Amino acid sequence: MELALGHNWYGMMSPRFTALITTVDKDGTPNAAPHSFVMPFSHEPPVACFSVIPSHHTLANVRETGEFVINVAPEPILRQMLICSRHYPKGVNEIKEAGLTKRKSKLVKPPSIEECVLWIECRYILEVAFPTEISDHNMIFGRVVRAECKDEFVTKDEFDALKAKPILHNRWGREAFIIAERVVGRPKGEFREVK
Repeated sequence: MELALGHNWYGMMSPRFTALITTVDKDGTPNAAPHSFVMPFSHEPPVACFSVIPSHHTLANVRETGEFVINVAPEPILRQMLICSRHYPKGVNEIKEAGLTKRKSKLVKPPSIEECVLWIECRYILEVAFPTEISDHNMIFGRVVRAECKDEFVTKDEFDALKAKPILHNRWGREAFIIAERVVGRPKGEFREVK
């Protein structure tokens, strides 16, 4: 079956974890917006990136203050995350509107969100703005200066996604969300480096 390349073609690349990206404007007012076009970019140095629509407050705030936090959202706050996705006027605190709890970040000014399971604090490195015929999003790259996970979601020094239940965005056919129910391990001996 050939799939149409309409607005939601990227739904074929689902699911993707969903993060609430927090920023502050120059006056210190927090903003929180859900994003699923988020990924690690480099191990060393540690760099994360996300894509954002140029008109969004998230981008304006990153440009103004140079910092952001990637907050990985778990299943229990799905409704609050959707409240944060509404189009509020600039200067509205989505964290407060959604009834979420602001948590002081350790190394950056934007707050983290207490109800999230992972917090990745970043300092702006680079924005890539593409011509509109190439992309309707800009890419933001940030140096990861601190990463933290709630203790209860760490098992044997690894993030336990089954316990944490991060929200995965699924956009194929209809907008929905997925919560992982099992982990499939790599068979022993598979995918070893060939010399």
